[in-house]
Order: sequence, then structure tokens, then C-alpha cells
Amino acid sequence: MDSVDLEVLKNSVQWQQQGHRVLLVTVVRTWGSSPRPEGAMLAVRDDGLVVGSVSGGCIEDDIIDRVRRQGITSDRPEAIKYGISAEEAHRFGLPCGGTIELVAEPLKPASGIAELLDAVENGRLVARTLDMTTGVASLGPANATDGLAFDGKTLLTIHGPRYRMLVIGAGQLSKYLCQIAVGLGFQVTVCDPREEYTETWDIPGVTMVRTMPDDTVTDMKLDERCAVIALTHDPKLDDLALMEALRTRAFYVGALGSRRNNQARRERLKEFDLTELQLARLHGPVGIYIGSRTPPEIAISILAEVIAAKNHVSLPDILQVEGAKAAREMAASTGSSCAVAPDPA
Repeated sequence: MDSVDLEVLKNSVQWQQQGHRVLLVTVVRTWGSSPRPEGAMLAVRDDGLVVGSVSGGCIEDDIIDRVRRQGITSDRPEAIKYGISAEEAHRFGLPCGGTIELVAEPLKPASGIAELLDAVENGRLVARTLDMTTGVASLGPANATDGLAFDGKTLLTIHGPRYRMLVIGAGQLSKYLCQIAVGLGFQVTVCDPREEYTETWDIPGVTMVRTMPDDTVTDMKLDERCAVIALTHDPKLDDLALMEALRTRAFYVGALGSRRNNQARRERLKEFDLTELQLARLHGPVGIYIGSRTPPEIAISILAEVIAAKNHVSLPDILQVEGAKAAREMAASTGSSCAVAPDPA
């Protein structure tokens, strides 16, 4: 789940333990463009303190104002719509004609938020079913492909590490990349059998394994909510992981390297009987072109491409490393003065 929404659960539990009443607000439907997706959450304490976001605009302000003026007195959830008219859409920072529907749920012991937080923090993927009539919620198992469902009587939401990331290599770049990926809500695993790298690994919230990369890919049972990024520059490690990952349903498989090295890698992978369709799924050189040179900049470049793939955004060639550098070289050859940054080795 989104790391922002995890903070909502943590604060909701803490506030309840401190004796406060808490209103949990969840996005359940959107029409037109929306700043936050279905399932995004906001928690408002009885004194107006807030964490999370459902719109990034005036909707939060309106909810907070209601809580401060009226308090949290109800024990039953209710559905609320914003932006039905063009005037309301403008007022609440929505696109013209946009509409967002929320469920506002006053939390109580029967809401089971502490149990939900415990499940999420222990790496479980769970479905929470909320009865809109009674305000009672229950937890059950969920699949990675399950999504939010709301019919006016029952709200079903999915919580847990829905997106996983496997990083091959525990070098300096991996440390920056993993730190940011954890903040983005990924459940991150780093695989590196080399002791000289793993002994100094110190990134909290990341699982470290020292098995061979191809075995790790197999053991993780990658699905369509998984990303694999190879960063070692060692074909014996990167190629093994890529060979297996490209045969899975992982939504993103990428490898660091120059355009020359990337082409050599593709030729090597052909020897493992990968199809042209499978090879076409490989992102390499990995990342989008932002002129990155330092490990933190390269990490941002890579994760920008991962997030685009996660959100089903197709990037034009000019934004990808290979296409951008080819365009710059063509411009340079025709007399342009723009410089061409070197490929990452």
C-alpha cells in the first residue's frame, strides 16, 4: 500500500490509544481526473489534526472544518460526494466536472484498525470489509490483483505490500534506490551473494538475501505487481536474474548499463532461449533521461521509469535514456552545441 496511507493507519491507532475520536476518510469512487486514487485515505482527529490526503485540495479543509465545528459524534460510516457541479468542482480543486466520492468512517474498537495495522506491518496482504450499516469491519485474505469495491452497503479495501521490488546488487546506487522505493510504498528485497557488499548494508525496512539471483526470482513468485532491477554490472548475477524475471508477469524488469552493454546483454539473453517478446520487455539502459550522474540522481531516474510503468504510462522514446541520447547525438552531429552526457558504465 501507499506509504502515506500506512502513516494514516499508524496515526489512527495512536490517536485512538490516546483517547481521541478519529474519522477515517477513504476515496471510493472518482469521475474524471482525480489527484488521489481510489483507496487513498485521510485520518482526522477530533481536534482537527490530520494525516493523509484524499484530494490535495480544499476537500481536506472542508472535512477538517466540519470536524472542528461538529465533532465526531456518529458511530456509522457515511458516503459523501464532492464536485457534482462545475461550481463545486472549482471550489474543491477538482477538474471541471470532476466528482469524488468518499466514505467517512468514525473509528471505534469494532473498526479493527489496530488489527489491520498489525497485519500490514507484518507483510500480509489483507482485505478489509466494512459494513456501512453497523460500522463493523472484518479482515480476510486478499490477492495482489484485488481492488477496492463499494456498493453503498459494503466497502471492501485492500491493504498491505501490494507492490514488491527485487533489486539485484547491494552497492551504493542500490542504497539510494531502496531508500526511495521504501518511501514509495514498495516492499523491497535486495539480493546479493557477495559478502563484501552485504556486510555493510544498513538500509532499514529492506529485506536482504544472499542467495543466487535466479533462485531468488523463482522463490519470490513474481506477479504483475513486482519490479526487478539489476544493478551489479556483473553478467553472472544480473543475467541470471533477468533470465528468470523476463519469464514472469513482473510489470517492470530493468538493468543498469550503457547502450553498448545493454545490446551485449540482450545478445547473451538470447542464448537462454528467451523469445523476442520477452526480450522486448527489458528496460535498458534503465531509467529516464534527466542527465543524472550521481547515485541519488540515477536512483530517481530509475524509479521515475518504474512508477510510470506501474501507473501504465507509456513514455515516449525521447524521455528514455537510449532515445534521448540518440537524439542529442543527432543534434550534435548537425551542428548543435548541446553536450552529450556519457552513458552510465
